[in-house]
Amino acid sequence: MTVLRDADLAAAFDHAAHSYDRLVAANPGYHAHLRRSARRLGLSAPGAGLRVLDLGCGTGASTAALCAVLPGADITAVDASAGMLEQARAKRWPGTVRFLCAPAEALGQAGVEGPFDAVFAAYLFRNVADPDAVLAVVHDLLAPHGRLAVHEYTLSGRPVHRAVWTAVCRGLVLPVASALGDGDLYRHLWRSVVDFDTVDAFAARVRARGFEQVRALPLPGWQTGFTHTVVGRRAGSARRMPW
Repeated sequence: MTVLRDADLAAAFDHAAHSYDRLVAANPGYHAHLRRSARRLGLSAPGAGLRVLDLGCGTGASTAALCAVLPGADITAVDASAGMLEQARAKRWPGTVRFLCAPAEALGQAGVEGPFDAVFAAYLFRNVADPDAVLAVVHDLLAPHGRLAVHEYTLSGRPVHRAVWTAVCRGLVLPVASALGDGDLYRHLWRSVVDFDTVDAFAARVRARGFEQVRALPLPGWQTGFTHTVVGRRAGSARRMPW
């Protein structure tokens, strides 16, 4: 199959929104990994006074990770799927969190304005049609020294990791998702990861869009070799980041 894009992908997420949290809860370490990636932004807690953009927030798992790591931060959480946002908004949030429905490529049209101290993007970039364009938008929204953390399924490039990823998807994820009626979205999940950049290629992509001190950091557990945090910052000073 080909990967889903734009309206087709948003519709697939809308359809899967009702069961999404149950499926990801079965993924060992899912929420802990998001919190680890949020900490890799290198911002100090509490987060009062910080402006953070949560890009591709889905049902709010990444938003919850940011709230846990940076309590008090002003968080703008954005997603293109109205169904996923409906699930997110139904949860309890501090008054410093707001949710907006918009594609990552058209944040300005939704009233998203910088500068932000940080942008957190979880499971987003392999889902957009033009990752370079979205990186350019993110770069422009960040303040000088502003920090980026991308938490993403980016394969290591080793054949064994590609093979295991496919085996997990075909043997476990796809049968469960198909039984729930969401097979199209999770077939997209499998294929989008296989077709997307390796982690080194994605880190190079981030550097090419003007980010400095870019590093690719692995995540522990069964997702080693599949999931990484790619961190960087917008230029603005010679001060080095604490990674």
